Order: sequence, then C-alpha cells, then structure tokens
Amino acid sequence: MIKQEQMAARPEELGIDAASLEKLLARARREVDDGTLPGCQIAIARHGKVAALRTFGLARHGGVDQPASDQTLYGIFSCTKAFVAAAVWKLIEDGQLRIEERVAEIIPEFGSNGKGGLTVEQVMLHIGGFPYAPFQPDHWEDREKRLEQFSKWRLTWEPNSRFEYHPPAAHWVLAEIIERRSGGDFRQFIRREILDPLELSEMFIGLPEDKQGRVADVFYVSEPVPPPGGWAQVTPEAILGLNHPTVRKIGIPGGGGVTGAGELALFYQALVHGGQASNGKRILKAETIAYATKVRTLDHHRDALWNVPINRGLSICVAGGDGFSHYRGFGKGTSPLAFGHGGAGGQIAWGDPESGISLGFCTNGFSDFVSQGRRITALSSLAAQCAA
Repeated sequence: MIKQEQMAARPEELGIDAASLEKLLARARREVDDGTLPGCQIAIARHGKVAALRTFGLARHGGVDQPASDQTLYGIFSCTKAFVAAAVWKLIEDGQLRIEERVAEIIPEFGSNGKGGLTVEQVMLHIGGFPYAPFQPDHWEDREKRLEQFSKWRLTWEPNSRFEYHPPAAHWVLAEIIERRSGGDFRQFIRREILDPLELSEMFIGLPEDKQGRVADVFYVSEPVPPPGGWAQVTPEAILGLNHPTVRKIGIPGGGGVTGAGELALFYQALVHGGQASNGKRILKAETIAYATKVRTLDHHRDALWNVPINRGLSICVAGGDGFSHYRGFGKGTSPLAFGHGGAGGQIAWGDPESGISLGFCTNGFSDFVSQGRRITALSSLAAQCAA
C-alpha cells in the first residue's frame, strides 16, 4: 500500500479529468462485475502522485476467497522486467556497463556454444537467439547451477535476425550482469538504487515471509493454455508455480515481482519525470531514460502474432507513432513516447512523458488472450484520456 503523502487529496489537483477517471475505474470494475476476472487493482498517477487507487473483487489465499483490498499484493509477472531494466540503466549511467559489450566478457561462462559474440544490447532487445534456453526451477536459487546452465545454452537462430521473446532466460543473464558489475546481489541493488529512493517499500523482487499472506494467488478463469505468439516457457504450470511462497521469495528477475498498482504507477511517474520522484530523490538522469527508451529494434524485428514492428528499447516496450501502439499494450491515445512493460496475465504498467500520466493494473485472474487484449486496450485508452 502506498503512503498517504504519495496520494493526491483530489484527482483534479493533478490535472485529472473527473469524468474520464470515473469511466476508467468503471471499466476496471466491469471486469469483476461481469465475472471476467475474480479481482483487480488499478491506479493512475500524474505530477508525481497517485490520483486514484481502487481494488475490486476477491483475492484467493490458500484456496480461500476473501474480499481484496488496497493492501492486497499481486504478482506482476513481466512488469518486473522494467525494474531490472532500470537497474541496468543505472549501471550504464554510472559508466559501469556499455550495451556494446559482449556478455561473455562480463560472464565468461556464457560464451560457449557460439554465444561469444552476443552483446548486452541484443539480450535486452530479445534478439539474442536463445528464447528456448532451458532454466529449471531448481536452478533459480543456486548461482553455480545458473552459470552451468548459461554454459550449456545454444542458439536457436542467428542473433539479430529476428525478435522472439526470451521470458526467463534474458533477465537471468541481466541479473548476473548486475551482480558482476555492482559486486552484490541483484535484488539488493534494485532495492538500494531504485526502490528505496522512490519509497516503493511494497514493491518486492524477492518477497519476505511476512508479506506472503497478502498476495492474491493467481488462477485461470478460462482454459489454461500458453499465450499465443511464441512466448517460450510461459506455460500454465510456470504461471501457477508463482503461487508458491518459495518461488516468490526467489525474486525471478523476468517475472517474479510482487507489488500493487499504486507502486507501478509511481515507478513510472519517476521515469516520465526525468528520473526524479515527488520526494525530490533522483534515481536516473533524464538523458539516461531517453537513451534507454529509444526504439532500437528494426523493422524485421516483428511480433510473431500480429506481424507488426516490436518497438523495443532497453528491456522496455515503446508505443511508437505508427498506429500500432494498441498492439504493444498502450491502447489508443498515448503519445509515441509512452513506454512500459506488461505482464502475462494482462497486467499493465506504463508511463507517458508527454501527458505525464502513468497507469498500473494488477489482477489475479488469467483469462483468454482475446479478453486480455480488449481489456488492456480499453483501460490504456481510457487512462490516456484522463489528462484534463
């Protein structure tokens, strides 16, 4: 739950149109009222503060359903990637990392089986060619096993020849890069350099034991099938595995974050305001954020499902001005500069530097892909209309 001082007394104080805001909140609630989702939480922010935070429906804990509240925490899946990205951006800003560096020069164990030429940038853009690299749960907590797996991985296709989402593998590599260059645990680095300065005390990559009872377990409200579009290893078994406390405690860098919608919205507030939070603390320079959120993928780097350019910055998605922003999770109405990263269950997290609006949306229900897409487009579009 975010702090009271991080909330605006009235949405209008932040230049949020009241009527448009009510439409946004009503659309989120409709998902629960219609039975599409068991529960959800939504937050919209501007000028460094949250304008509105609402929670609807039920949370399931240990098989028991109970009313969700603003204190409920949710798994955010791949929205986690943006927090890991921000930590990598910090290393770049501080001169501790260059995206042109070969990963094998930082992690020698990675360089075998033809991977020696891969760059940090290619890993961050998901164009490295190892989307199916196996990574079993019993490797996650053991660094030696992780490094052993790195050495065994092989390329599926030529790096830079295409885009294919690397759901778990790429961000375990980035986590190791953070550890090699920072000299400490990647989770602690993210906490110290990103989360604590922003006062995001309830954003967790590695969930403490005393918070486990507040997390809404995820479950499928439609047939449990992998999402379309070639998301390797995003299986129903992997999704449901994140309900286990031991897995939440690990803090999987590609999808194991746990937080609330307010924290997501506030994180992006700092990013759209040049790296500075409303408390005056700065996590990144404006030029670093502009560098990181520049579209770096090329026209042949296309989404496998929709066949549109993927528009990727450094571990972040960018809306773009080509008319396809709604295929990228930004709805219709955000500026071309809007950036963020969604999650496998239809979680939403983005910020728009032009309007200053940021949106966070969490849910514990996995619905079919079509329902997810409609919901994401509708909520993001309505959020973009809230700027008065």
